[in-house]
Amino acid sequence: MSGILLAGFGGQGILFAGKQLALAGMKSGKQVSWLPSYGPEMRGGTANCSVNIEDEPIGSPVVSKPDILVAMNLPSFQKFEDKVVSGGIIILDSSLVGIKTKRDDVNIKYIPATRLADENNLGGLANVIMLGQLLKAYNLFDYAYFGECLMAAAPKSKPQLGELNVKALKIGYEYEG
Repeated sequence: MSGILLAGFGGQGILFAGKQLALAGMKSGKQVSWLPSYGPEMRGGTANCSVNIEDEPIGSPVVSKPDILVAMNLPSFQKFEDKVVSGGIIILDSSLVGIKTKRDDVNIKYIPATRLADENNLGGLANVIMLGQLLKAYNLFDYAYFGECLMAAAPKSKPQLGELNVKALKIGYEYEG
């Protein structure tokens, strides 16, 4: 199916987004791996995670040549842009990445996720907006199914978090750039 690399600064919800993809894959009966990586400074430092979702057993959890790159900041885009396989997908938060890709062999989606989150009082949920765009661009999971997975992942003591995540997912899924 796919090797996905999500990357950005710590605090942007990179690891959360990757974990949601892995959980949805696991619930759908796929073979999955989720491998987080973050700098020692944590919040504000670099963060990325490798997610594999496959029908067959996964040989390595490391995604060195991603089918999909979700980049939420300029340093991550610059570091991983050339690693995406030809024919792959790059999804950029154009609110924070002010340059365009130089590649013509990938499918690129520019979405101002951080700006959209702020405009909709969903600060901190740009990551989920990016997931919505990923679902639309790659058709990795059914939209309704993934929304249910997000709702189920919310703490029982805070069900409103699931509702906010679903709202952010919808914004990303419906965005036409």
